Amino acid sequence: MRAQILLGKHGNKIQLDSETRLFLYQMVGTWGQLLFPKPWKEFRLWYDEHKAKGLKPILQGMKTTGWYKKMGERIWTPWFIKFVHSRGYFNIYTNFLKERALSVSHRDAGVNYGKSVGPDSTLLDGKNLDFNLWELQPLKKLKWYDFCFDEVRPGRVVRKFSELVSVLKSVQLKSTVVLVSLYSIEERFARNLICHLDKADMQNYIFLGDKSEFLDDIAHRGYPVIDGIGFLQSIKMSSFMGSDYFAKETLVKSYVIKACLDLGYNLWLQNGNMISLGGKLIEPSDQSVDFFSADVGLMFIRSSVESKKAWNEHTISRVKAMCTSSDFSASLDQKNFVPILTEVLANGAGAKLGKLGEEMRVIELGPNTSNKSTSEGQSNVLFWSHSMASDSVQKQLEKMDLWLIDSDSSCSAVVCHQKH
Repeated sequence: MRAQILLGKHGNKIQLDSETRLFLYQMVGTWGQLLFPKPWKEFRLWYDEHKAKGLKPILQGMKTTGWYKKMGERIWTPWFIKFVHSRGYFNIYTNFLKERALSVSHRDAGVNYGKSVGPDSTLLDGKNLDFNLWELQPLKKLKWYDFCFDEVRPGRVVRKFSELVSVLKSVQLKSTVVLVSLYSIEERFARNLICHLDKADMQNYIFLGDKSEFLDDIAHRGYPVIDGIGFLQSIKMSSFMGSDYFAKETLVKSYVIKACLDLGYNLWLQNGNMISLGGKLIEPSDQSVDFFSADVGLMFIRSSVESKKAWNEHTISRVKAMCTSSDFSASLDQKNFVPILTEVLANGAGAKLGKLGEEMRVIELGPNTSNKSTSEGQSNVLFWSHSMASDSVQKQLEKMDLWLIDSDSSCSAVVCHQKH
């Protein structure tokens, strides 16, 4: 179908080079779309289920939501857009140049037009065909774009140590990477965190977890991930497969730290039970310190000659030994990589250590936590204890307007950020 310029509010204009014939775009075009039986059946079942529950196809940030509020059930486009958004699907579009297309809307007077305005494109036929119509490329080589017409890069999954460097290079922003651990984090909280990262326009993060359908799903949506199980197998650490999640997480993090420092990248370590309230994480200004930490699981590692020296194979071995020791026994909240790492670095690694707290506050979520209590200061990080009941966490986040997912476990809004 022919691409229509219909984006999320404040989205980017469609810009394609003259060599692009096919591309993928989340936006659905209801004029001339070819819908295949399987996804159409899936949509109809989804539609019937949502209608029965009294749900509406409200997706904040999309122009079509305004249309639905005015026209209601007279249009079905908002329903399909909401479905595509919740499933992470994309539509195939053509770009034949010179206003040519495989289908044409003549835009006659009627529901959409008060008077006839003529065809919106020229029908492609043999007379004006100046390229190979049947030349196709595999999906992985096509360009993918989201509702805001930002490029999406699906398939960035690190399953081998040899794949780590290229993915780190693809996510780093101003030589900084954010590693977000999803170990022991429920899927709904991970998805809510993703919505916060999108809202803040953070692009330099990579998720770490064990192989799962969830990791595959977010990788398909364009988010970079590290499959911890595959990673450990690739570095011949299969003996860790029977270990608890903490031992596996610790070892993978250790090698990611080393890779980032070797590349000259700063690194944030963040757990999935945290939300940065000030948007993007603000790097500490004290250039004389290499490692800044907060015991709840947040750490900033500055790339420097000193940090590279401190983070060597001996340090990695000591961290690994501590977390796998038979003497190590701790609750879920106490099984935390950052305090162990800080202890190792403080005892003989020669690293300069500091505490996060002067330029940001780390605030624990509780029954009395409010927006007012978290609004002071420019950069605050909210976290919750693993011992806090999941439903209580969700209710508290909802109360503070920090719960950004809907009944489909997808973001309730599309937030576009114009690129300059």
